[in-house]
This record gives sequence, structure tokens and C-alpha cells, in this order.
Amino acid sequence: MTADSPATSNGTSASTPDLSSLSYEQARDELVQVVARLEAGGEPLEASLALWERGEALAARCQEWLDGARQKLDAARTDAGATSATDLDDE
Repeated sequence: MTADSPATSNGTSASTPDLSSLSYEQARDELVQVVARLEAGGEPLEASLALWERGEALAARCQEWLDGARQKLDAARTDAGATSATDLDDE
């Protein structure tokens, strides 16, 4: 940890951003860091549990972003399909 991000008793940064404010890329990058720390080992049990919980929350946040992107793509395809069918009817 650096002086900018002191560790709390649960092993996470005191300045950990709220999940709802994270972009997909930010959540994914933090998740990669969490996984690396867990895989490296050496964390006390309490800190490992806190990291695991944070990782689960980050993974859920990434999934929310992906689900939202899928819905937008599906809506765009539906709109494009309706527009194409309308264009064909006009001919």
C-alpha cells in the first residue's frame, strides 16, 4: 500500500471507490488486481475474505455493464430490423 491509500483493517484501501461510480474498465482492472493479490497469497485470512468479497462485487459490476451493453445492442438490432422492414414496405 502507498501513503495515498492506507489499508483498513479488512485489507482494502480506505479510498476504495463506490462500485456504482466505476466504469467497466475500472471495475475490470481492479478485479484483476484483486485476483492477483489473492493468487499471490500471503494475506491474512480477514484481508483475504475482504478481497474475495470485493472481487465478487467487482465481478457483479462488470456483469451489469456487460448486460447493459447487450441490451443496447439488442435494442439497436431490433430498431435496425424494424427500419429495414419499413423501408422494404415503402418500395
